[in-house]
Amino acid sequence: MALLTVHSFPDPVLKQKALPVKEFDEKLAELADNMLETMYEERGIGLAAVQVGVLKQLVVVDLKSGEEDISLREPRVFVNPHIVERSGETISEEGCLSVIEYRAEIKRAESIKLEFQDLQGEPRTMEAEGLLSICIQHELDHLQGILFIDHLPILKQKMVKKRLAKLAREAA
Repeated sequence: MALLTVHSFPDPVLKQKALPVKEFDEKLAELADNMLETMYEERGIGLAAVQVGVLKQLVVVDLKSGEEDISLREPRVFVNPHIVERSGETISEEGCLSVIEYRAEIKRAESIKLEFQDLQGEPRTMEAEGLLSICIQHELDHLQGILFIDHLPILKQKMVKKRLAKLAREAA
């Protein structure tokens, strides 16, 4: 396994849309493993392929990412995922491995029903609520070129993006 580079705002790759996965092979499984390793190293709970510069509809999630005992972790891989049902509403504070040093309260569906494929290409369905639902919605946004800060009111969005772009220039 290898660590991948997580792209940060304002990198233009983050605004691109991911393409459906058509080949379910060892390369896809290796990418998923590398994404999980990268997510664990970065102390995140979700990572979309777009964030590592790969325009594929692939997402990894593990709400127990921070567990030191790796046997307690619960890695999940979603290929070509899409939400088929949403219900309820919740507001929670979100952060992102691609949006450094900024968190904001974002409104999302409280629960979702998700259709996706596993790494072998088999169709799957699952329901999620709470933090898992929020995390999946956040990561699926990445597949559409949407960052959590794009959900902020326009004026706040402009202010935050300007500040983050300045921080990125200063870090370069």
